[in-house]
Amino acid sequence: MKLSMIGLGMMGLGMARNLLKAGHELDVFDLSGDACAAVQQAGATAHASAAEAAAGADLLLLMVASGPQCQAALFDSGAAAALSPGAVVLICSTIAPSDARAIAAQLAAMNLSLVDAPASGGQVGANAGQLTIMASGADEAMDRVEPVLQAFAKKVHKLGSVAGLGSTYKVVHQLAAGVHLVAAAELMNLGVQAGCDAERLFDIVSTSAGNSWMFSDRVPRMLQEDPAATSTVDIFIKDLGLVLQTGQEAQASLPLAAAAFQMLVAARGLGHGRDDDSQVIQAYQALTSKD
Repeated sequence: MKLSMIGLGMMGLGMARNLLKAGHELDVFDLSGDACAAVQQAGATAHASAAEAAAGADLLLLMVASGPQCQAALFDSGAAAALSPGAVVLICSTIAPSDARAIAAQLAAMNLSLVDAPASGGQVGANAGQLTIMASGADEAMDRVEPVLQAFAKKVHKLGSVAGLGSTYKVVHQLAAGVHLVAAAELMNLGVQAGCDAERLFDIVSTSAGNSWMFSDRVPRMLQEDPAATSTVDIFIKDLGLVLQTGQEAQASLPLAAAAFQMLVAARGLGHGRDDDSQVIQAYQALTSKD
């Protein structure tokens, strides 16, 4: 099976390295020359375009930032047309369910299959090969992508054959992740303003009923002056935007998701869009009275 990959960002680079460690040969493309060079040093073959990387591939893995970027890589850049007949496209990006359904239809018209398989776990999970995958696709296509997913996943949830189901589960999950992230920032800002010691407060909450995975993972970075970005404010704005879009399509009220979205937008407005998403706390600090 000839395997190609497009997208070597915060998560994609770790996924590519784990595919190479598992013994897969891999052709890659990314707009970042540095990312291509890094994975090329690990044994991949880097190409100058998406179409070149996908040429003749039996399976193409996409790990780009958004649904429009998936569309551009597959159809505008010619990657889908360059695939071998009957090939499978595996999208591990977090995209709108409606985008996944549209892409599946376009691929089907080209005799290509889609496995909609967004990944959760961030850069840390990608580097460790410990991602959680929410996958939907036809049985034959799912069987073909199984060895690829096993190279970087600790758990693969198989959610049926309907296009967009994987993305639906992931988007709904991101509601919890985004709200918990913003709630953690609100809690820490309140605690410090009310006179709590930040380290002691973190220790208490992280070992008590108010804890969440996002609290335990992100608060230590909130307490750092300039943490390295493992998932950015901009990424979570995109994800919560998908949550709100899905809510509108499903006619579901999402007041908590909307509030969390606005706090992240405020953080971006303060210049933190490309910073670690823990820096949503900066929006709270900007709103807090200094009197």
